[in-house]
Amino acid sequence: MPRPEYVLTLTCPNRPGIVAAVATTIFEQGGNIREAQQYDDAESRRFFARITLDHPENTLDIPALRAGLETVGTRFGMEWTLRDRAVRRKVIVLVSKFDHCLADILYRWRLGELPMDLVGIVSNHPRETYQHLDFADVPFHHLPVSKATKLEQEGEVWRVIRESGAELVVLARYMQILSDGLAAKLAGRCINIHHSFLPGFKGARPYHQAHARGVKLIGATAHFVTADLDEGPIIEQDVERISHNDTPDDLVRQGRDIERRVLSRALHWWLEDRVLPNGSRTVVFRD
Repeated sequence: MPRPEYVLTLTCPNRPGIVAAVATTIFEQGGNIREAQQYDDAESRRFFARITLDHPENTLDIPALRAGLETVGTRFGMEWTLRDRAVRRKVIVLVSKFDHCLADILYRWRLGELPMDLVGIVSNHPRETYQHLDFADVPFHHLPVSKATKLEQEGEVWRVIRESGAELVVLARYMQILSDGLAAKLAGRCINIHHSFLPGFKGARPYHQAHARGVKLIGATAHFVTADLDEGPIIEQDVERISHNDTPDDLVRQGRDIERRVLSRALHWWLEDRVLPNGSRTVVFRD
């Protein structure tokens, strides 16, 4: 049987002795560090680390380890989490008419590339919009919205999120702007995919805008959602080089591919506890 494995993430003001104190605490409980990544941000003067650990004989005393980490955390002013990697995170996806990102997430989830419990799909379009997609037993919630019903609809969205127990909300081309109130409730646990290599063309028909301006690169950005539209901490970005031969339809096609892979990478890294907030930025310990 494989040994239970845990992942420890932490951040605190940088000072000497952090690594030694954490490593000693793990050692004192018989823990075995399998992987360690760390980063000292000279600008914010904060220290970040991600550590995976197990116990050679499957006898790691987790309560004692947590108590030890609590002591170290108090000493260094540390924010930390310790998670059993076998426990799957609960994720809910919000989507509108464009379903390419949703289809990709479903595919990777079924393959096991995204180790999560998909606890719901919410859309402002009816189920028939996605009749070619197999949702299996994933609950689907059709919550239509208009300008007049936006607040009531967001109330229902928030209810579904809470009742599902979702730890993360993924906006997979959900073409509705979240209110400041809902964005605040989802702070740090809502990821959006934006159809440009930010900053870029905003509003409707972005690829047509890009074509009209003769751009040579298109891209996509996955970021945390904040009240400032498309200004949240960036997790991942990617681009494709294009030329004068490409039509707007070519850009749309290539853009869909970029959006899919950027969102899936950001989601995968979040599930693996590789994304740590750093003010208006993120620290991403890539695998």
